[in-house]
Amino acid sequence: MTDMLELSAVQARDAIAAGDLSPVEYSEAWAAAAAEDDLNAYLWRSGNGDAGAIAVAQPSIAPVAVKDIFCTEGVPTTAGSRILEGYRPPYTATAVQRLLEAGAPVLGKTNMDEFAMGSSNENSAYGPVLNPWDRGRVPGGSSGGSAAVVAGGLAPWAIGTDTGGSIRQPASLCGIVGFKPTYGAISRYGMIAFASSLDQCGPLTRDVSDAALMLAILQGQDHCDSTSVGLERAPQLPGRENLEGLRFAVPSELDRDTVEPGVREVFEATLARIEQLGGEISAAPLPHAEHGISAYYVIAPAEASSNLARYDGVRYGMRAQGGGDLIEMYEKTRAEGFGAEVKRRVMLGTYALSSGYYDAYYGQAQKVRTKIAADFGAAFADFDFVVTPTSPSVAFKLGEKTDDPLAMYLNDFFTVPMSLAGIPAISIPAGLAEPAGGGPQLPVGFQIAAPAFGEQKLLDAAYALEQAIAFDARPSGAPYVPSGSKKRSGSGGEGGG
Repeated sequence: MTDMLELSAVQARDAIAAGDLSPVEYSEAWAAAAAEDDLNAYLWRSGNGDAGAIAVAQPSIAPVAVKDIFCTEGVPTTAGSRILEGYRPPYTATAVQRLLEAGAPVLGKTNMDEFAMGSSNENSAYGPVLNPWDRGRVPGGSSGGSAAVVAGGLAPWAIGTDTGGSIRQPASLCGIVGFKPTYGAISRYGMIAFASSLDQCGPLTRDVSDAALMLAILQGQDHCDSTSVGLERAPQLPGRENLEGLRFAVPSELDRDTVEPGVREVFEATLARIEQLGGEISAAPLPHAEHGISAYYVIAPAEASSNLARYDGVRYGMRAQGGGDLIEMYEKTRAEGFGAEVKRRVMLGTYALSSGYYDAYYGQAQKVRTKIAADFGAAFADFDFVVTPTSPSVAFKLGEKTDDPLAMYLNDFFTVPMSLAGIPAISIPAGLAEPAGGGPQLPVGFQIAAPAFGEQKLLDAAYALEQAIAFDARPSGAPYVPSGSKKRSGSGGEGGG
């Protein structure tokens, strides 16, 4: 049999079911691969000996890496923050529990931007994750650890969270598939909250078929989460071979000068590929989408300031040492436990919600959000999908944007509008491009968005395009070749394949 680490999650499931693959040997092989982590991508691994509550008696599907924002019973859960150092939850998040019930043992907990606040994974209290394509560059964030372990051959698939692009953007920068489902498709119970009206769990995988399989496991209503509704039907494995009869909208308002030339070239080559497959490309207005970043960075910090008020050193997590009264203990604990980016967003959010400013900032941002959702609704009346680059750039160097928060925030320019509208979107690797300042060729993601609860149609279209591109997702030195890959696609022309 082919090296078991080369198998996709779908192939491994089928091989285990047929008796051609030992589930124990398969899981042990992945545990050995995870132990070789040199990307600072894992904060905890199952080989540490305390995995009782997140193990399965008989694995029947690929083991999964879990972003450290998901509570896991008896296992350290930090959300990338010192303020939760040593915290071991008494329960397991619904998303993780559903994977366990499906026969997927937890391989480890992955590093992340603190409380999911960031676009580079440099905000983790436990150090930055390195991009497996170039260890001097970021993997994207906040789910950078989950993206890096999949891209680097340290896990077959992973789950992350997406608030404003935190699954799709790292998937783009690491050359894998990242899927943000419709808001409410997957339970948020046990997922440590950042911005409750935006946060969503989703898969990071090698290919679209694996994303469909994981989404089928994760989705569903949960009585522990009143915002969860699930999908009308669990997604099936995609099999579409062309894009005939489908219309794709390119929003002219998102045509920014900040898009790197190489990224733009790959994007345009992918549009040409869509037309070759029978799809129709047209421009469509999304007049309010360009204000998405401004609205997001009012709404998300406002919700974060409320959600993070619970970290006070009283009930769980770290407590600052030293004298003083209760208020002083609160202040000292939060000052020592939170990182700079978390403090920045809590301050922004608290200000936006304060008396005299609520209507001017938070209220206005919610109106913009409504307008953006209406724009997408109007576009989907005439089109099946909206497409954009996933990120305006390829992976940037570590430290390159840490002193410029605005430049960092603009990495989410293309992903935030879909989050505000609550609609599903997927990023698939479309080719390679050089960074604007020169350097090695790096992955470029292509984003496809669909109407709410249009997951199956979106997966089918993404699969057809993925097969035509045939991107080789293996960074130099990674130990696997994704099955079905033909050759690595380039940065221009046909886009490879």
